Amino acid sequence: MNRELIAKTEAFLKETYRSSPRMQAHPAQEIYRLEHSYRVANIAKAIAEAEGFPVTYAVMAGLLHDLAYCEEMPSPEDWKNHGRRGAVLARPFLESLELPAQVVNDICYSIAIHVDDKADFEWERSPFTEIAGDADNIDRFDAFRIYEALEYRHFSSMTLEEKWERVNSTITALTEYKEKPLGSATATKLWHQRLDYYLDFYEKLKAQLENSNGIL
Repeated sequence: MNRELIAKTEAFLKETYRSSPRMQAHPAQEIYRLEHSYRVANIAKAIAEAEGFPVTYAVMAGLLHDLAYCEEMPSPEDWKNHGRRGAVLARPFLESLELPAQVVNDICYSIAIHVDDKADFEWERSPFTEIAGDADNIDRFDAFRIYEALEYRHFSSMTLEEKWERVNSTITALTEYKEKPLGSATATKLWHQRLDYYLDFYEKLKAQLENSNGIL
């Protein structure tokens, strides 16, 4: 792994966020995005090492995948477009590193498609170009996200019936997510591990709810 390229990418990401009016107005968002980007980059690194992909470029794609969060996203369409916009923002930086054109396009394509599987330029899809999206999806199902999702939905303030409905719908969704195809065998393995972790948590939570309304 080329530590110099990684360090330059980290510095570029941090400076882009640091100089962003959006991030300056919402410093907690800057912290959250940086932490998330590091997690995604580390997941991408693990996938690349196992699959024989170029590790340095996988890490760079992971670090830069949410670069467009430096800009305002006033509408759902803007959010949906943040992968493509991130690729546009990342390209001049990547080209300044004098990387081969194919590498620049691979990284930009991986960033561009990570939200809705669509890019705004023609390039060849490959297991590598799916790495940013795969790593991002895997990170959605870590331990912190369980807490975050429950807090966001004010789970503790729900009625018992509402909690029951939420837990059951989550279990159904998680089971369906297991059918989602990912770009490599390693990404699929990590994806299933995370989903199984989530399912185990929600099954245990469901059992607790069953014990919360009387004697069985």
